[in-house]
Amino acid sequence: MPEIKYIDREKSWLAFNARVLQEAADDSVPLLDRLRFLGIFSNNLDEFFRVRFAAIRRLSLSGKSGEKILGGISAQQLVKDITEIVIRHQTESLLILKGIENELQTKNIFIINEDEISEEQEIFLKDFFIQQLSPELVTIILNDLSEFPLLRDNIGYLAIKLVMKKDSEVRYAIIEIPKTMNRFVVLPSYLNKQYVILIDDVIRHNLKSVFNIFDYESISAHMIKISRDAQLDIDSDLSKSMLEKISTSVKDRLIGEPVRFIYDQMIEKDTLEFFLEKMKIVSTDSIIPGGRYHNRRDYMNFPNLGRHDLLYKTNDPLPIPGLSLEGSILEKISKKDYLLNAPYQSFSYLTKFLREAALDPKVTTIKITLYRLAKNSQIISSLINAAKNGKKVTVQIELQARFDEASNISYAEQMQTEGIELIFGIKGLKVHSKICVIERIESAKVKRYGFISTGNFNEATAKIYTDVTLFTSHQQILKDISKIFDFFDINYRIHRYKHLIVSPHYTRMRFYKLIDREILHARAGRKTHIKLKMNSLSDFAMIDKLYEASNAGVKIQLEVRGICSLIPGIRGMSANIEAISIVDNYLEHARIYIFGNAGQTEVFISSADFMTRNLDGRVEVTCPIYDHDIKNELIDNFDLGWKGNVKARYHSYKLDNRYRERTGEPIFRAQIETYKYYQNKVDLLDEKF
Repeated sequence: MPEIKYIDREKSWLAFNARVLQEAADDSVPLLDRLRFLGIFSNNLDEFFRVRFAAIRRLSLSGKSGEKILGGISAQQLVKDITEIVIRHQTESLLILKGIENELQTKNIFIINEDEISEEQEIFLKDFFIQQLSPELVTIILNDLSEFPLLRDNIGYLAIKLVMKKDSEVRYAIIEIPKTMNRFVVLPSYLNKQYVILIDDVIRHNLKSVFNIFDYESISAHMIKISRDAQLDIDSDLSKSMLEKISTSVKDRLIGEPVRFIYDQMIEKDTLEFFLEKMKIVSTDSIIPGGRYHNRRDYMNFPNLGRHDLLYKTNDPLPIPGLSLEGSILEKISKKDYLLNAPYQSFSYLTKFLREAALDPKVTTIKITLYRLAKNSQIISSLINAAKNGKKVTVQIELQARFDEASNISYAEQMQTEGIELIFGIKGLKVHSKICVIERIESAKVKRYGFISTGNFNEATAKIYTDVTLFTSHQQILKDISKIFDFFDINYRIHRYKHLIVSPHYTRMRFYKLIDREILHARAGRKTHIKLKMNSLSDFAMIDKLYEASNAGVKIQLEVRGICSLIPGIRGMSANIEAISIVDNYLEHARIYIFGNAGQTEVFISSADFMTRNLDGRVEVTCPIYDHDIKNELIDNFDLGWKGNVKARYHSYKLDNRYRERTGEPIFRAQIETYKYYQNKVDLLDEKF
């Protein structure tokens, strides 16, 4: 039994990323998807170091221990622990990659290096290098520079060492791996065999061409990468607009302090020492030995080579029974609520709602919050279309959506040009809510329609993130949404909401009350349970409240995909709590909260996780579900996840990601069964007609 009450959130996050790595190692996952999971693992780690590790490092360098906010561990110790865990995970990931490459060879797919190029491939690559790759290369000779160049954040570089024939002089250089090109070059097939080479090795193969003006005796190239502190430091200058401040801060991120340096462990010692000294990488930074290739996040975009037999079967998004993409969505929503569960069902319903509102002569206003958007956003196109049709369009766009700042700034400027009214948030609060309300004139009166979601209005991520969206014409709920937009406009006035639970003012206390009610039911001997599905659970006070409920006899089931600082199953603390995480083909992203309430079950969907920032430091919206059928559908969704025994792992203080036992039960893969659940709804509707 552990003596601690909470799991450190950083270590819990690293355990989540280890679950992603488990998918890359899983023989039952199609080979090319295993490469994708390896890429996701690497991308996650990059973001972790740029944000979370950077914050811990700042705390460590400040001289403060930070034990109170870190749950009992010092920042200095945590930096060391994280580095050890990451080195272990990196080593494991290299072995997994090697195993995948070996298995690909059995499928006649070969990832070759510069020493394995055939004569035919040599001809192809020579032309490729001259025509496409060479013009993209940035090469810098370092010895004679008065100031070492700034290496870009999370960009791969080849560290070059040249030993000259004259006096054995050593020269160093760097070549930047271009981000403008796909990392993988597909070579011509030969005898039914397919070949792929990384751009890194194409460059290595052509080093003689790159450095042909130097009379060198030997040349070597090893990859290095640096991750920089990506925390935004917002300028307090009152004369600048929020748009200017965020834009400046994003640019400053390019010169942030180094927080991680990864290098090819085969690099010569003197070359490594040269770069560490010139880049001022000190012992407090995380220095990670790695393999020959870095930026393995690029494996997320490994070419499919037409080998769909090595990929997960793609399931077409299903229709929502009773809601047509051809008829009027607003007319249907006026009669009843509908639920969209993407990617099982088509995200097109959401864009259709906005396109219809943009054209409908009776619609006068559209108000929406935006957090992360697709590269070529249909949402933005629909809103601009609405403005061009004379609608008053108000958009709250979050300029501080991490790593989407530049994209959101660009969209904001585009919308401003089209006359859309923009709200840039509230000082000290990110707006993370996912809400939209429109006003329509019907019988000389204003009627509202809208939607509330657990996920971003992003048609790209909607293909891989599981999220639920409620379409409704419930006038009281939509009136509450209008009040939130009033709060954006005049944020010193705190509104009261009759139906919605809104952070930062009400969410924490309202959930406390919901949990307290279950405690009272349990103590009175009534039926009680709590079922919570979320991305992360790390707020200590909320965890303490769940421990209190457990000790009162409330049965608690937790589906927490990522961070889980709560320790389940401990006698005297959390004996009535079970917690699992599902990591599978889709990213579990929906927040669904269910409270048994002695048989009068209440169900909520939310944009908020049980994290301190969501409860107290952001604008978040939790919405009650009143429609009986939708309420049951969401309960079914939770229960389908809970029955999962293939991709479900237990949360525990050991952080060992132990898979859930099947105990003789048949295989039940939750995401596949959820798709079947919605397919069955469509089939039943077809049978009626």
